[in-house]
Amino acid sequence: MNSREDMATFMAHHVFAVWDFMSLLKSLQRELTCVDVPWVPRGTEVGRRLINDIVLVEESDELNGGFTSHFELYRAGMAEAAADTTRIDTFLALITEGHDVSSALRVSQVPAPAAEFVRTTFEIISDRPLHCRAAAFAFSREDLIPDMFDQVIKKEGTDRFPLFCDYLARHIEVDGEEHTPMAMQMVADLCGADDARWQGAVETATLALEARSRLWDGIAEAMA
Repeated sequence: MNSREDMATFMAHHVFAVWDFMSLLKSLQRELTCVDVPWVPRGTEVGRRLINDIVLVEESDELNGGFTSHFELYRAGMAEAAADTTRIDTFLALITEGHDVSSALRVSQVPAPAAEFVRTTFEIISDRPLHCRAAAFAFSREDLIPDMFDQVIKKEGTDRFPLFCDYLARHIEVDGEEHTPMAMQMVADLCGADDARWQGAVETATLALEARSRLWDGIAEAMA
């Protein structure tokens, strides 16, 4: 990213990965702990603690004297950088109205690389068992993000956008120091000594990483 325009293009695509991260996370929380009424104990004590710690920060982080989700922080960063928010705002409005993800992507004219990435995420959410989704979360999100964002935050000119920098810095901090070890432990606990589970975890993580690579290629092409 060598200009404000490049950053705006990046954010207009990447915001959809920021959004679907929460859906993947919530799909894990739904099975690792109980979110139903009436409540009953569900999952392991350690699993509950791990997932709820991650959700707490991602959905209501403490930052600059207040609380915000990382998605909302990113959306505010887009406004600060004058990035186009029309598609993500339209998409969220459609989801709120009850449209399914596929139709919302189509109607809001989400850029193809971002739309493909979201579809892959939701295929994983709907079709893969818990341990596979946990692997996608751990290896294609939590483990990947700190080094990736560290490269972005070091780019010259990024400091002109303090909200975006806050988002990057917070993820570098919590993912590198806290959430990645938690996510790895979650996968290890779910797979245990079951070779078939580990194989499924590897296959799903690979699928998610390949989708991430295609997203980056698509963003690079859009910035060219």
